[in-house]
Amino acid sequence: MNSDVPLSDLLATIATLRGEQGCPWDKKQTPQSLKKYLLEECRELAEAIDNDDQGNICEEIGDMYFILGMLSTMYAEAGIFPLDMPLKKINEKMIRRHPHVFAGTSYNSEEDLCRQWETIKSGEK
Repeated sequence: MNSDVPLSDLLATIATLRGEQGCPWDKKQTPQSLKKYLLEECRELAEAIDNDDQGNICEEIGDMYFILGMLSTMYAEAGIFPLDMPLKKINEKMIRRHPHVFAGTSYNSEEDLCRQWETIKSGEK
């Protein structure tokens, strides 16, 4: 996947914003204080999707990336998990939950896929 502004660039921007010479607002944020922005951005993205407003969808997805990057950075700063752990975990989960794509298992219908997904998901809990 090629991109002019990869995720690593966004994470570097977030590190600068939260760094010693960074922005006072960004530095003082906490997961609790960002929760309202996460919900707001999620609602705005859902509204843009409902309106099929493709330019706004792109912007709102970017806003979500920023908030999620901020949250990941905060938890990494606190030593709770490494910055890249959420991405590793979701990638592993999606590969595990799609054995028909990544492990060559067979299926007969979309219903089979839904049952398979739920079986795998229940085994993870």
